[in-house]
Amino acid sequence: MKSANENTVDLRGELRRDEPLARHTNWRVGGPARQFFRPADTADLAAFLRGLDPTEPVLWLGLGSNLLVSDEGFSGTVVQTQGCLNTLELVGERGVRAESGVPCARVARSAARLGLTGVEFLVGIPGTMGGALAMNAGAYGGETWNRVGCVLTIDRRGELRERLPKDFRIGYRRVQGPPGEWFLGAELALEPGDTAASLARIRELLERRRRAQPIGLPSCGSVFRNPPGDHAARLIEAAGLKGLRMGNAQVSEKHANFIVNTGAASAQDISRLIERVQSEVARTSGVRLTPEVHQVKL
Repeated sequence: MKSANENTVDLRGELRRDEPLARHTNWRVGGPARQFFRPADTADLAAFLRGLDPTEPVLWLGLGSNLLVSDEGFSGTVVQTQGCLNTLELVGERGVRAESGVPCARVARSAARLGLTGVEFLVGIPGTMGGALAMNAGAYGGETWNRVGCVLTIDRRGELRERLPKDFRIGYRRVQGPPGEWFLGAELALEPGDTAASLARIRELLERRRRAQPIGLPSCGSVFRNPPGDHAARLIEAAGLKGLRMGNAQVSEKHANFIVNTGAASAQDISRLIERVQSEVARTSGVRLTPEVHQVKL
């Protein structure tokens, strides 16, 4: 059998073995990835993927804001896009092209400075465009795919494809597309706007976020999806779970749909707390909350 990647001689990116994922996730938890790759660019990434064993598990990582990696780590290959696949450019007069590693907040600010409006809400998403595309991330009434004109994908043979929204089934915090393809970036269709007004709106949203969310402690953002017609935070608070702890993981006292790492929490602490919140909310309200966070196990 081939090793995880035999084609490493010509790679220009950075390849590490047994890289602790706690260094790369917002919760600051997670064991080692057996292999960790940061490509130099798209061509380097394509070459790397072609050299992988066809059975090798692959995990894509941006800012690590929506991941709970187990304490045992990940027995496959992690591809990190943040800090490398980070091109952001104007397309025509009303579009922006952003690679998957570009932070969402940067997209919001850059579009505003270009005199374009429609993605101010992205400033409230603590991840990259790749993650936003994969889960149809949203905030403050906006959703990523409402602005997508087309996307660029790559498969494990290193083949690139440009696809349209019609190629995907898009819903609330979920996107289903052609199997075996990952997002490399997107063109966003925007509208002419006023830079000063857009930047003011961004400042307003950031202030709302600062007031409502536990910004100073490690968290993944919202842990659970909002159920139809309700809010996960309301249900969690109604169940009396604000401040509930498992080890060093705690349901935030500021926003009940956040779980924070108060010190040296383990992934197991957080996982147990997620399960406890689910069971208590189901008991008190009859609603089974669905995690928004992606849990990664060995």
